[in-house]
Amino acid sequence: MSMFQPLNISSSALTAQRLKMDTISSNIANATTTRGQLVDGVWMPYRRKMVEVQATGTGGTPFRQFLQNEMNSNGVKVTRIVEDKTPFRPVYDPTHPDANNDGYVMMPNVDITKEMVDLMSASRAYESNITAFNVGKSMSLKALDIGR
Repeated sequence: MSMFQPLNISSSALTAQRLKMDTISSNIANATTTRGQLVDGVWMPYRRKMVEVQATGTGGTPFRQFLQNEMNSNGVKVTRIVEDKTPFRPVYDPTHPDANNDGYVMMPNVDITKEMVDLMSASRAYESNITAFNVGKSMSLKALDIGR
């Protein structure tokens, strides 16, 4: 195990959590965007996006190899950003320019409450990783002091 491995692990998690917070912020900003994407000549509402994160070095391996991979892990990585496939919300507003013939507007599948909970969770995880990074840094400095 390298002396810098705890710092690398925390920094990869910080990067992943920052991307999560950026994606959630984008979802909140587009919560009322009815013209998010042009599909077959028709404007579709914005679709909620989610970040998928995975530990590095994982896979469908036997336990011994899995344990060795975990001991050599370098943190987490963002595997992809996916769109939420839940249906759009119909809202009755016949005065809206994007209303259909029945007066309904298809609104994005973004739930502000859920986004705020996800944002608080990502923020807390970010803070925890900063604390872990600082502890790793402090331990490294103490180890260097012992070597004097």
